[in-house]
Amino acid sequence: MKQINRIMLAGTKSGAGKTTITCGILQGLMNRGYTVSSFKCGPDYIDPMFHSKVIGTRSGNLDSFFTGENLLRDLLYRNSGNTDISVMEGVMGYYDGIGFSDTGSSYSIAAMTKTPVILIVDAGGMSGSLGAVLKGFLSYKKESCIKGVIFNRLSGMLYEGAKKIAKDMGIHACGYVPVMTQCGLKSRHLGLVTPDEIKDLKNKINTLAGKLSETVDFDGILSLARKAEPLPVSEPLPPVKGKKRISIAVAQDEAFCFIYKDNLKLLKELGAELVFFSPLRDKKLPENVEGLLLCGGYPELYAKDLSRNTSLLKAVKTAVESGMPTIAECGGFMYLNERLEDMEGREYPMAGVIPGRCYKTGRLRRFGYLYLKGREDSLIAGKEEIIKAHEFHYWDSDNSGNAFHGVKASGAGEWDCIHASGNLYAGFPHLYFYGNPSIARRFVDRCARYGKVKGLERGEEGEDKDGLEPES
Repeated sequence: MKQINRIMLAGTKSGAGKTTITCGILQGLMNRGYTVSSFKCGPDYIDPMFHSKVIGTRSGNLDSFFTGENLLRDLLYRNSGNTDISVMEGVMGYYDGIGFSDTGSSYSIAAMTKTPVILIVDAGGMSGSLGAVLKGFLSYKKESCIKGVIFNRLSGMLYEGAKKIAKDMGIHACGYVPVMTQCGLKSRHLGLVTPDEIKDLKNKINTLAGKLSETVDFDGILSLARKAEPLPVSEPLPPVKGKKRISIAVAQDEAFCFIYKDNLKLLKELGAELVFFSPLRDKKLPENVEGLLLCGGYPELYAKDLSRNTSLLKAVKTAVESGMPTIAECGGFMYLNERLEDMEGREYPMAGVIPGRCYKTGRLRRFGYLYLKGREDSLIAGKEEIIKAHEFHYWDSDNSGNAFHGVKASGAGEWDCIHASGNLYAGFPHLYFYGNPSIARRFVDRCARYGKVKGLERGEEGEDKDGLEPES
């Protein structure tokens, strides 16, 4: 059993202010001298980037669709490190999962990890109705895990009344947040804009933390976190030793920034050395690599610059066509197409590995968790094998592939998708390796096989080199 001081900040709905308040609280805790780890519930990539900018290290994800209870607890423990407190940010509304089920919801993660929850209630335009909202959330499940509440967009004059409502219902009022337009985080079609796009983000977060120190009960938050009961967890597995080391080139820059921290960690545990490069700036792929990982992101925002880097586009095409094992998710898949439309509707040539063009649709496409069934043996899965994934994109392709058949986890739709072969996975669905460990193993094994064919066989695996992974 391990004691992990932890708290979840969940919202009554999307847009309740979870990310802004979470970042302010993370900064406030650090300003008080605490070491902090953070997590985002669900498959979100952008919110953890904001957490990372505050705490100075990568934030993790916790997802009850991809993992069972034991693995979820283990990942919480492994990624909490030796920190004083772990802060989880919920996803959507607290009880919102797949369809009308609990799966994938913030509530399911709180229940599995036995984490005390502070509910963030958007109090704009309400007074006494706050009682009805709180009562509904507290009584909807027999054990809601909700132990506290923060009232967002509430006037200080109304807080004492709201605080009494919370006290009468047996939960702790952890404070309120007044309307602060100067501290809001801007949104884009995939959620918030990325942290690097916000001018003076650190100053903005520090301003927010300073304001929250006046209106939020940090001692109360810490007290609730310390009351979290110990969890049964497994010790982290050490990196695989005694295997031939392989090297994987990982795209990472402003255009390609959507990747799970745990995916990279699992590849390392399986014996991979990760070498990061920028499709925007680097003229060639890293030398002596046996694999290529093109993650998601916002290539549509940088289509012109990506297209101008013709030497790297040619290098990527040559590598894939030579048989280099390649995983290209969403934005990475768009990069492999022949052409890509940018935000203004202008088209630019891309790598041309896949015949087709990617274009703006103006609406969310095939959003949500899904199951993928392979039609033939491929880089990531065997024939008829079923794996879990998720999609979230506003761009589409006129050639999305048909190597897999996708079915929404909610049962609300199905379609053919993905280009796949013995060395390629390229499609819109995102993969989470801990939800499908066989994907990472197959990928690393195929990379090792490719390295032997190309004469890149390496010595025994040693310790990971420092400085390979850039700081967030």
